[in-house]
Amino acid sequence: MSISSEERKRIISEQLKMFGQVKVLDLSVQCSVSEETIRRDLVLLEREGLARRVYGGAVQVKPEGFEPPYLQRQQFHAEAKEKIGRAAAGLIASGDTIAIDVGTTALQLAQSIVGRERLTVLTNSIAVAYYLMESLNSGKFSGKIIVIGGELNPEQQSLSGTAGERMLSQFRVDKAFISIGGISLARGISDFDLNEAEMSRRFIEAADQAIVLTDDSKLGKETFAEIAPLKQLHTIVCNVAPPKEWGAALKAHSIRWLEAR
Repeated sequence: MSISSEERKRIISEQLKMFGQVKVLDLSVQCSVSEETIRRDLVLLEREGLARRVYGGAVQVKPEGFEPPYLQRQQFHAEAKEKIGRAAAGLIASGDTIAIDVGTTALQLAQSIVGRERLTVLTNSIAVAYYLMESLNSGKFSGKIIVIGGELNPEQQSLSGTAGERMLSQFRVDKAFISIGGISLARGISDFDLNEAEMSRRFIEAADQAIVLTDDSKLGKETFAEIAPLKQLHTIVCNVAPPKEWGAALKAHSIRWLEAR
């Protein structure tokens, strides 16, 4: 039984919000209509500014400066984030005390922590805390997890706010792994959410080494809330080599650039 035009529009809009993209063939099967009918639906959504048609489907149209929900971001640059997570995990030694903030790249780091002993991990990410709990239970590493509390942001699966900032002020860590929204020579590292940016800033202040996790889509990008200038960073882990014009600034601030392969 085919689905009405309004119901198809609702389904397409929800999938665009969740996954950032849709495919004509999949929607045709799901809604029991022809591919041509789905294409007409996408034309209407594009006219309303809710989608942008691409070959084989459509992608979500989002305002500048908007960060998609956590589950949707997991689909973006997945291969690069996996490489970055593995490379960053290589910087962790047994006995370290580390902090991991919020982000899908931070989750890839958590998934790559294997074989370490006596780790202490601080995090304000629900997703990271849950995965690390499963890793502890299955013996992938040994140690303890401290969840930094605060106000829950269910869309981004994060905890932040003054309560968490006060809790964080009690700790000192060896390494803070920071997932960002953008990084530029002029402004340093930044994020979309003011509260999460403040938590990331506190992680950096508490750490001997600030280690930034970023894929190449964020290079040269400036987002809403500033976290820290470049001079406060120790290492940048990225899936590509640094832009040539960044060489002087990296050298001046003694920043290590680790290309994740």
